[in-house]
Amino acid sequence: MDWQSRAVAQVKTLHPYVPGKAIELLMAEKGLSEVIKLASNENPFGPSPKAVQAVQQAALNMHRYPDGDAIALRQALAEQHQGAIENILLGNGSNEALELLIRCFAGVDDEVIYASRGFIVYALATKAAGATGVAVEEQDGLTHDLQGMLDAINAQTKVICIANPNNPTGTLLSRADLQVFLDQVPENIIVILDEAYYEFIAQHVDDHQTLIHAGLVICRTFSKAYGLAGLRVGYAVADAAIIALVNRFREPFNVNLLAQKGALAALDDQAWMKEKVEMTLFEREKMECFLEEVELLTGCSYGNFVLLSHAQAADIATGLENRGVIPRPLAPYGMAETLRISVGSEAENNQFIHALISVMRELDA
Repeated sequence: MDWQSRAVAQVKTLHPYVPGKAIELLMAEKGLSEVIKLASNENPFGPSPKAVQAVQQAALNMHRYPDGDAIALRQALAEQHQGAIENILLGNGSNEALELLIRCFAGVDDEVIYASRGFIVYALATKAAGATGVAVEEQDGLTHDLQGMLDAINAQTKVICIANPNNPTGTLLSRADLQVFLDQVPENIIVILDEAYYEFIAQHVDDHQTLIHAGLVICRTFSKAYGLAGLRVGYAVADAAIIALVNRFREPFNVNLLAQKGALAALDDQAWMKEKVEMTLFEREKMECFLEEVELLTGCSYGNFVLLSHAQAADIATGLENRGVIPRPLAPYGMAETLRISVGSEAENNQFIHALISVMRELDA
């Protein structure tokens, strides 16, 4: 049976999201006993102890369904964002929130605009929805070309996706530039501002400088700064009417019991999160200084990762893996000469630096 001919048209060119290589897989491939993963921008310091305790306690009740409306977590998020609970949509990671938004507002004959080197899920979700993706080239190969995105808007445009800071390039758009952009976007277009790495740039943001646009949707996650990647919790903040529509696409109980309790406790432990963010920023600066010294640094990153560029990036990635370090090659983003390296703990970063020095000596020889 030719099942592909029975499937919807977009399946023919659709492919699954490919995450960073798993530690266990590299161990098996290389016969290694110790591996560090610097490929998925995870928090190397783990979750808040309060979150761990909350999850352990919640596990005693995991024979029960979670609160399908996640009222406690949504209420806490609403208070943090100075809005109402009706303004909050929870997702199984921010990925699900992004996909639900695109599915709700874009379909066949519609267009979704995003940067050519923006988060790859935008393109995958657009294709899965049957819509057409419009990838706008960056102005310098790294930074969103906001004017180019404005120029791409037409009658078919339904959604615009902007990651800030951007993954994988690490660039940051100012609030002022974003507002100038939003002022020129028709109010009937959904503008998704993906702030998965917001906590790492919070010190650059004026809390009183609120972005204004009728279709603006802010997406954030507990996977990065809060260290809850394994629980999969993300959320969107938008006009209540937008959230109500997207909520129709949401699966029942899409955020599980442990995730809800863990996220709520993590949100209540801001001091822990901010301390770990400061540690990450300190380590990021050390890594960038090293990469600049050896002339491998690509730009300045505002996320919890750095970029390394070299003509033999693929060989460097192989060499790092041979030494038990997993990087993230960016060839799928059209950046074949670039590797993204997550900021790890001090020990992990030192291991990466030593491994990279060894790999470069080998290549030079």
